[in-house]
Amino acid sequence: NGTSVEEFILLGFPGTWRFRVSLGVVFALTYSLSVIGNASIIALVWMNSNLHTPMYFFLCNLSFLEIWYTTGVVPKAIGVMLGTSQTISFSVCIFQLFFLLSLGSTECFLLSVMAYDRYLAICYPLRYKSLMNSVLSAWLALSSWLGGFLAISLLAFLTSRLTFCGPHVINHFLCDIDSCLALSCSDTWPVELATFLVSIIVVVASCVLTLVSYIYVISSILRIQSAHGRKKAFSTCSAHLSVVTIWYSSTMFLYVKPSAQNSLDLNKLVNTFNTVVTPLLNPFIYTLRNKEVKQALER
Repeated sequence: NGTSVEEFILLGFPGTWRFRVSLGVVFALTYSLSVIGNASIIALVWMNSNLHTPMYFFLCNLSFLEIWYTTGVVPKAIGVMLGTSQTISFSVCIFQLFFLLSLGSTECFLLSVMAYDRYLAICYPLRYKSLMNSVLSAWLALSSWLGGFLAISLLAFLTSRLTFCGPHVINHFLCDIDSCLALSCSDTWPVELATFLVSIIVVVASCVLTLVSYIYVISSILRIQSAHGRKKAFSTCSAHLSVVTIWYSSTMFLYVKPSAQNSLDLNKLVNTFNTVVTPLLNPFIYTLRNKEVKQALER
């Protein structure tokens, strides 16, 4: 791969040993709750036939994605904070970067698909079952996964061709684009350009599609005569909008920029929220106000 550096050292978070151990414990607890929460959603939907609808099918895809997304970060991050696993080989670093960015792109597409599903359900309630059938929902989910991984393939390839002459210390607890660009001693403009173009196509375009869907959804809700009907529709959509707001605001900060200009320390904080906190919040945001899920849990 043309690099003289075969492995990197991840710094993680600065601070005393006690602080890093405490942070490692928080990461471990958050990770455990995220995996249990998202796996519970998948199991609950699978065991209850009344939840076998496109909405919960997409939610299961999102939960499955969140399990792998946080798994790709937290175990290694805990080792970094405890000082037991601070080194990472160049090939593993590129693989982690590709894996996390691909899952992040897939989440952008899935959130757009879920917004489109709510648009059909609220704007065309009588035709919803015929419009969003099992075949279409399966194709939309599959397209989200394939699109997410294909979109990052070129970016990962270009990053793997960068030359690293040293230093080999990454000021992060994971391998990300900004950290790799900061350490590279070769021309990074192709990677920066590819990152910017992919972020525009994946993040911004999917965000616009999601927002347009919700604009139509909200306008349709406001036309509902029944106050109970409006409340029920808003209850469902508010959960989706919460997830969309949290995800896109942090993702745009990290990736939608013409060059790697963000502070790496600030990137660590935003990445912590994106890869550790968000996977924990999603199952609770989607289920706490959902009457169908509460009834399924009671049964």
